Amino acid sequence: MIVVTGATGNIGRPLTQALAEAGQQVTAVSRHTAAVPNGVRHVPADLAKPASLKPALAGAKALFLLLSGDLHATGANPADIIREAAASGVRRVVLLSTLGVVTRPSGHTRIAMRALEDMLRESDLEWAILRPGGFASNALWWAESVRAQQVVAAPFGDVGVPIIDPADIAAVAAACLLDDRHTGTVYELTGPEVITPRQQADAIASALGSPVRFHELTRDEAKTAMTQSMPAELADDTLDILGSPSPAELRVSPDVQQVLGHAPRPFADWAARNVAAFR
Repeated sequence: MIVVTGATGNIGRPLTQALAEAGQQVTAVSRHTAAVPNGVRHVPADLAKPASLKPALAGAKALFLLLSGDLHATGANPADIIREAAASGVRRVVLLSTLGVVTRPSGHTRIAMRALEDMLRESDLEWAILRPGGFASNALWWAESVRAQQVVAAPFGDVGVPIIDPADIAAVAAACLLDDRHTGTVYELTGPEVITPRQQADAIASALGSPVRFHELTRDEAKTAMTQSMPAELADDTLDILGSPSPAELRVSPDVQQVLGHAPRPFADWAARNVAAFR
């Protein structure tokens, strides 16, 4: 059995589906009750309380660990999740980390994530670590304004990074969970090309078949909007990357191609599959 945390999100949902279609027994973990594919078991758990994972981990051989906001929860100790998994008999952990642990290692959250990576590497478990850059699904932040006003509002309109489709992250995660060849590997995951917010707006317009206007926000305007859903420190970190990406953050990684045998999906593909969110 394979346990997938964050199973109802942009990565966990397609990962759960892919594993189920591959004939695996899957336990989907999320904080709240949610619909899952047929044949998949769902277990609610709070990752900030690792002991709550015990019912999900019983009998599991592998774990996909996606921490999301739980890494930043007061008093959270994600290392306890790995210890809990090992104590339950889990043999393999695939950890969703972030490219920022190598490109901008001094941030508080990235220091914590790198420490978790190191703890996993030093354990007796089989492991793989995935380090994606920015997600194509972050464009869903614009869905409401596109639906209401046909506008994408974002800072740094002509500064791009090679954002990745979460479906590709899920596919790489599935390969790492199922194939021993990926044990002990660290993969940096990006999309196929650098794409700017203005170009993303054009791709959304093409998917819709109707015009979408781009409105450039100042950094302060963007931070005000972002801090409604994330800590100010994380908003500043994100804006630093979006406004002044380093050469390492602009690099298009070959790792998706290496693992999956095909190039990562472009943003236009993600926009076409998710166009209903913008209508």
